[in-house]
Amino acid sequence: MDNNNWYLLNDASSIDSPAFLLYKDRVSFNIDLMLQIAGEAERLIPHVKTYKMTELVRMQIMRGITRFKCATIAEAEMTAEAGASMVIIAHQLVGPKIERLAQLVQAYPEVEFVSLVDCADSAMSHQEVFSRHRLVAKVLVDVNNAMDRSGHPVDKELFPFYQSLYRYPYLKVMGLHVYDGHFRDSDFAQRKAKSDQAFQGVKVLLDQISAAGLPTPMIIAGGSPAQTVHALREGVLLSPGTCLVWDWGYGESLPDQPFQWAGLVFTRVISKPKAGYITVDLGHKAIAAENPIDKRVKFLNLDNYRCVSQSEEHLVLEVADWDKWKVGDVLYGVPYHICPTINLYEEAMVIQNGEWVDSWQVVARKRKISI
Repeated sequence: MDNNNWYLLNDASSIDSPAFLLYKDRVSFNIDLMLQIAGEAERLIPHVKTYKMTELVRMQIMRGITRFKCATIAEAEMTAEAGASMVIIAHQLVGPKIERLAQLVQAYPEVEFVSLVDCADSAMSHQEVFSRHRLVAKVLVDVNNAMDRSGHPVDKELFPFYQSLYRYPYLKVMGLHVYDGHFRDSDFAQRKAKSDQAFQGVKVLLDQISAAGLPTPMIIAGGSPAQTVHALREGVLLSPGTCLVWDWGYGESLPDQPFQWAGLVFTRVISKPKAGYITVDLGHKAIAAENPIDKRVKFLNLDNYRCVSQSEEHLVLEVADWDKWKVGDVLYGVPYHICPTINLYEEAMVIQNGEWVDSWQVVARKRKISI
C-alpha cells in the first residue's frame, strides 16, 4: 500500500460508523520514538489518560516501561490490573476519592500508588484516611510551574510546605510533580527557553531540599510537548502520553517530534442535503468539540472542504467535488484533540495491514471500574 494511503481499510463494510480506529504498528513506532527521546525505559512514566486501554499499557510494559501516570481512580485501577509496578495519580484527590485510593492500595499490594498534594488541607485529608486503614499514603508535591492550573505556587512557602509533610506519620514524600503543559511553541528553542525559565524555581527548591538533608526527590516533569526539553535535564523523569497515538493539534504544533498519527475517526456520508454539501455521522458525540469547528478533525481522503456546522450526530461539510461523493462513502479523520475523542468511544477497532484484527475496550473511560 502507498504510504500516503496507510490508513485505508481493505474492506470497511463490516465496521459501523462512527468508529475509532487504532493502527497498532504506528503505536509501536511511537513507543520506539518515546523511548529514543527518553534514552531508557526507566526514565519514562507515561500518562495513560489519552487512550485508557489495558492493551496499550501492556504494549509498553513489554518494552520495559513499568511505571505510569493517570488522572482518575478508574485509570489507576486499569493500569494496576495491566501489570504496572507504579501508578501516579496526577490529580489532587478530594472527598471520597482518597478513600478509593486507600482501597486501591489494599486491592493491589504489589503496586506502588502515588497521589498529589499541594496544600496542608490535602495532606491532612490523606493522613486522616490512611491512618484509619493503617496504611501510608505516598505523595508527590504538585508544583505550580507557571501553568496556574493546580499545584503549590513557587514562592517562599513552597519549601516549608514540602518539609512539613515529613511530620505526617501516615505520609511518605516521594518528590515533585512539575507539569508545564502550556509550553507548546512550535519553535523548540522558544519552548525550551520558557520551560527553562519556569524550572528555575524548581532548581531553588531542589537546592533547599538537599541543604536540609532530606531524601533526594523523584522529579516528574512535563507531558508530550515538553518531553524533548526535560529529556535534557539530568535526573528528571518524563511523562508524555498523547504521543502514543498523536493527533492533528500536536502534529501541527510540534514539528520536532515526528510521532505518527495512530488513531483515526471513521465516518460515513449520511446525506447530501443540497448542492455542495455533504453530511457525515461525526457529531459532538464522536469527536472532541471543545475547539472551534475548523479545529476538530482533519480528513485524510477529502480535499478542498470546509466544516460548516456540527450537532450531536451530524457534521456538515461544504465540498468542492460534491458529485464525487455518494451516501455511504467512508471518510477517515485525524482528531485535533485525541484524548477527549477516544473517551467518547467504548472500543477501538485495531487495524493492521489494512485489516480489522481486534477490538480493545476503552476500559477507563468509566468513572468507576470496581473501586
